[in-house]
Amino acid sequence: MSEAVLIEDARPADEAEWRRLWAGYNAFYEASVAPQVTDRTWQRMLDPASPLLGRVARRGGGLAGFSISVLHEGTWVVAPVCYLEDLFVDPACRGLGIGRSLIADLVSLGKARGWSRLYWHTRRDNPARALYDRFVAADDFVRYRMEL
Repeated sequence: MSEAVLIEDARPADEAEWRRLWAGYNAFYEASVAPQVTDRTWQRMLDPASPLLGRVARRGGGLAGFSISVLHEGTWVVAPVCYLEDLFVDPACRGLGIGRSLIADLVSLGKARGWSRLYWHTRRDNPARALYDRFVAADDFVRYRMEL
């Protein structure tokens, strides 16, 4: 029998495990995030006044994954919009439904809190797209990104 998974807000005591997962997430995307940015991300995840929403998946007494989302205003809607910016599941816990649980958690929160929509993007070749396609089909938008 598999262990239960609990999705909830990140807590201060989760920092070391979250940083381990965050490092794995950045390695997956072959990215390097400056330590001060990681520190600030963690701080904002814990700040109830921040538009950043940090959720963690607990399994067997430890963290098995996380999602980080940004709530923002929209010009085509009245209710807030939720952008799922980061989603990661520990490689040792993949295939157990944790990614699905993390997304379903945001869907439930959004319905309960009156968000207008939830959206995210990923690389074309990300194997997690099979999961994402179960929630909603990808649209035809193209992303443009300019570093400032």
